[in-house]
Amino acid sequence: MGIAPAIIARHLECESGMRIYIFKSETRSELRAFAGDLDGSKLPEQHGPWTAIGSVGPTKDPPHNFSRGAIEAAIDGQGFQLWRLGRKMGG
Repeated sequence: MGIAPAIIARHLECESGMRIYIFKSETRSELRAFAGDLDGSKLPEQHGPWTAIGSVGPTKDPPHNFSRGAIEAAIDGQGFQLWRLGRKMGG
C-alpha cells in the first residue's frame, strides 16, 4: 500500500513552511489579514466579511518584507495576523 499524494504534499509543505492566505476586510478598507486556511475560519468576525485576495506559497516571501516566521507564529498562536495598508505618500 502506497502513501497518498496529499499526505506526501502536506508533509513536504510542513517541512518547508505553510501556505499563507491573504484576506481583505470588506468593512475596513485598509485592513488585511494573513491566515492559515483559505476559508479564513479564525479571522475576527467584527472586521468581516473577509475576502481572500491571494496566497503566499510555502517557499515564497510574504509581501511588504513581512517576516514569515512572525506570521506563522501568529497563525499558530491565534489563527491569523492582522495588518493595515499604509497611506500612500505624495501629493
